[in-house]
Amino acid sequence: MGTRLAGLLVKEMIQLLRDRVMLVLILWLYTIEVVICAYALSFEVNDMPLAVVDLDQTSASRALVEGFMVTDAFAPAGYPASAPAATDWLQTGRARVALVIPERFQHDLARGDAPTVQVLLDGTNSNMAAQARGYALEIVNRFRAAPTIAAVSGGGVQPVVRVWYNPDQTYTSFVVLSMIALAAMMVGVIHPAASIVREKETGTIEQLQVTPIGTAELFVAKTFPTLVIGLLSIFPSLLIVWWFGVPMRGSFLLFLALTAVFLVSAISLGVLIASVSRTLQQALLLSFFSLFPLMFLSGTLAPVESMPELLQTLSLGSPLRHYMDVILGVFLKGIGLSELWPQALALLAIGAPLFATAMLIFRRGKP
Repeated sequence: MGTRLAGLLVKEMIQLLRDRVMLVLILWLYTIEVVICAYALSFEVNDMPLAVVDLDQTSASRALVEGFMVTDAFAPAGYPASAPAATDWLQTGRARVALVIPERFQHDLARGDAPTVQVLLDGTNSNMAAQARGYALEIVNRFRAAPTIAAVSGGGVQPVVRVWYNPDQTYTSFVVLSMIALAAMMVGVIHPAASIVREKETGTIEQLQVTPIGTAELFVAKTFPTLVIGLLSIFPSLLIVWWFGVPMRGSFLLFLALTAVFLVSAISLGVLIASVSRTLQQALLLSFFSLFPLMFLSGTLAPVESMPELLQTLSLGSPLRHYMDVILGVFLKGIGLSELWPQALALLAIGAPLFATAMLIFRRGKP
């Protein structure tokens, strides 16, 4: 088995390296297209998950919280008990914004002081953070101008806003990383699908089936080159990351490992498409038919929090959504496997059934 598999792997790698159009296309997706999108794309968001830490628990603090909740910009994520707990919510992605109201907030207002209200922002999505900052300042300014507050306070509330993970609030960090994730998804789906269907169209797949080569060996040989090329393509992408000043705060080895898990999940979808396609045209159409919904539901083009609840639930089936948490978390937040293990398990849970289903269909000889 080892000799047969090694021969198949060598054959597939030679075929891929000879396909100059495919190599140029992969390089384009991971580099030039990332640059174009980084300069061109912008976003608009609402319903950002807001965590509230109300240490005062007075009518004044509740009025300020209500000012945040009545807008379309924020959606309640919960009430952590302390500022460190709110920090953990930002770290894990449970909240995007945290409002911390200190003790004696109403008392300081009554004395004419200007109590400090802290707003913590998740800056991994810079556009969301920038808009959240603007909304927060506007809400606090309206609160200060309210007659009941202005009558008892001298200077009113002075907000102190800190943007975490992306303090400069540049759009390019999020766009560059999301475009790299999109490129990995497209290559992972389209290349194995096209490779297997091409074998069907030329008739060589039937020749392989009458040899001692097993279905599992054939599938591994068809997917391994895509996995290798996908991982190697990360390295030229790092030049784009460096060019735009995107930091790498986490472990690069962890990023490569989780990228491999993500590519296996994407490749599994491509293999499944190939197993139900007879022609290259069918495979490409099915690939694009599958890719666009997965992209839209991933949070790369629009925040998941702004989607209807049904679509938010469906987005859990997109491997790209979980990989976005990985790539943003490793690069911008510097988090490790202790925070990212749910995303790793989700990618495995998506990829394994897809791969097994594709093998079952292929083994039974169904088109």
